[in-house]
Amino acid sequence: METLLFYAQLVLFLYVTSTILMLLAFSVASLFRYKPPAAKDEVYRKFAVLIPAYQEDDVILEVVTEALKQQYPTDKFDVVVIADHFKTKTLNHLKETKAIILARNFEISTKSRALNYAFEQLPDHYDAVCILDADNIMDPKFLAQVNSALSNGFIAVQGHRVAKNTNTNFAVLDAISEEINNNIFRHGQRSLGLSSTLIGSAMAFDFKFFKEMIAKVEVVGGFDKEIEMRIFAKKLTIEYLPDALVYDEKVQNAQVFGKQRRRWLSAQFHFFGKNLLPSFKMMVRENNFEYFFKSLQYMQLPRILLLGLLFFLSIITWIFYIHPWNLLWSLDLILLILVFVFAIPGKFYTFRTLKAMWALPLGFLSMLGSLLKMRKANDSFIHTKHTYNAFQIKKKKK
Repeated sequence: METLLFYAQLVLFLYVTSTILMLLAFSVASLFRYKPPAAKDEVYRKFAVLIPAYQEDDVILEVVTEALKQQYPTDKFDVVVIADHFKTKTLNHLKETKAIILARNFEISTKSRALNYAFEQLPDHYDAVCILDADNIMDPKFLAQVNSALSNGFIAVQGHRVAKNTNTNFAVLDAISEEINNNIFRHGQRSLGLSSTLIGSAMAFDFKFFKEMIAKVEVVGGFDKEIEMRIFAKKLTIEYLPDALVYDEKVQNAQVFGKQRRRWLSAQFHFFGKNLLPSFKMMVRENNFEYFFKSLQYMQLPRILLLGLLFFLSIITWIFYIHPWNLLWSLDLILLILVFVFAIPGKFYTFRTLKAMWALPLGFLSMLGSLLKMRKANDSFIHTKHTYNAFQIKKKKK
């Protein structure tokens, strides 16, 4: 029995340690500024800014109003809302804007289905497509910065998604988590010559390339991961633009946090299983290392679960003085804390963040619950409703 426990703990240690060392490498790399190459031409590409939205009546008008304010030639971009199950009143207000409104009530609502419907309706005179979530607000220079990246031959570009709100403890933790992901999986990876990962919004693609690719995608959750895997399989690079900002609503309570993470976890492990063998074959046959490496990343535990696990193992092994595991687990815990220290932007080192840390145990339990309930999360549509409206809040303050 002791031998079995030893080998089980050894396997767990190797898995956890390899995960932490990889995260630490990218976290350190994110400390060095990544500067995308300058534009190679002065061509203004025509964009279709697609906003697939399901029952987002509370926030969509603000998003559309702000999207139309881009510092980019007005004849070179169209804002397109794919309005799924919207109220008639909201649709009428949207039609008063300069946006293109494609209203349809899908029997089964998915982002990939909404995007494919948009491509069926739109003409092919666009050069690029930009994907936003229904709560996303682009910085006025966003399209211009993406246009520069596309001039360098990139067919996929990920912008820098940042928090729109930090009004609750969970919103602060979610905002920090987003920035850690940006620094590790986008900034850090690009600094080391690897592709950025995709988030699902605040991203842009060559129009023809994306239209052909999304036509082959039919998933309930994690459509961005499906696209990501297809891009890596083709040995193409995803660019990251650290200064191209898009503001995104952060979850404000434990219930929404758990529901959202359950969907993400389900998609993550689904695509790990789907891509591990094909990516391994391509690595051996075509030397496609990045595709295989990315599929391995999908088997990582979420960082908050990793933190809770290491804290628990460290405490238990020290209480019972199980040597040398007490030292090894404590070392892993210290290395993981360093990952956080390097990846969290300086602006979050505040008393507000310290206060938000009290929500970490609840966040851990929510993630643990999501892990246990995730088996069928990718079989049905899970909607995260957005309600945070910056304009409404400003008006109330006045």
